[in-house]
Amino acid sequence: MRIGVIGGGAWGTALAQIAAHGGRAVTLWAREPEVVADITAHHENRSFLAGVALSPTITATESLDDLAGCDAILVVAPAQHVRTVLAQAPVGTTPLVLCAKGIEAGTRLLVGEVARQVHPQAPVAVLSGPTFAHEVAAGLPTAVTLAAVDPALRRRLSDRLAAPHFRPYASGDVIGAEIGGAVKNVLAIACGVVEGAGLGQNARAALIARGFAEMTRFGLARGARAETLAGLSGLGDLVLTCSSTSSRNFSLGVGLGRGGSAAELLADRRTVAEGAFTAPVLAEAAREAGVDMPVTDAVCRLLSGVAASAVIGDLLARPLREEGA
Repeated sequence: MRIGVIGGGAWGTALAQIAAHGGRAVTLWAREPEVVADITAHHENRSFLAGVALSPTITATESLDDLAGCDAILVVAPAQHVRTVLAQAPVGTTPLVLCAKGIEAGTRLLVGEVARQVHPQAPVAVLSGPTFAHEVAAGLPTAVTLAAVDPALRRRLSDRLAAPHFRPYASGDVIGAEIGGAVKNVLAIACGVVEGAGLGQNARAALIARGFAEMTRFGLARGARAETLAGLSGLGDLVLTCSSTSSRNFSLGVGLGRGGSAAELLADRRTVAEGAFTAPVLAEAAREAGVDMPVTDAVCRLLSGVAASAVIGDLLARPLREEGA
């Protein structure tokens, strides 16, 4: 099974390295000419994953047409760009493995739903879980969820992507895997605010727990399974991204907690903090579904320019309630 990868950022490059394990051929599409030139000449992506020696069996390209011969395509473009990129890609009936985490603005569709609209004949799978690209590329132990409705497809993809240090766990719950990845990005911003504002470890632990309750309420309302949300692509990813400055979303929250403006913090980034784009869309979808998500609403207020002190004060002043409510 020849693998193609759409997206030459850190995560796309790390996944290309995984797919190339054992000397297997991989085609990596990147929109940045300097990334393609760097990988071709030096077997390294110095722009996004410096210091990692890439497999010589990874072929980088600027042409999406070069993915035409692939047996499966990993889609690692940012969530808000997936529709545009897929519309230009030669997919047909080639399985698409969605690795972006987010909800499309305007349509409020999950990335998998976007892929089905653009390429209705292509089988869809989702790869998600607690993953920092530099650790995956460095060969550190990692486990992920690989979800697909078709059992044969998820087995085939799991077998193809598995490596001694990279362990996919198969699931049939595509919606749950997607929702976990999308919601945790928003919650990671909130946890970063706790860090930036110096509110302590107690507050961060409480926020992770209450945030997971939000994720679960929203996921169940959208048809996800509770066990998926409590697994690698939900709780596992949430714990990772809410605890480390290696998370782009957490780092954004730290800046907001220290009094920085969202506009300036987002403008000063080459990589995408998906949670900043997902938060307002998620809040709209939650209201439409009748799901209470106060932490998500708080992140939206922060991103719109409301001071962190005011947002934190309002959260702490909410009426007391039963924990399971």
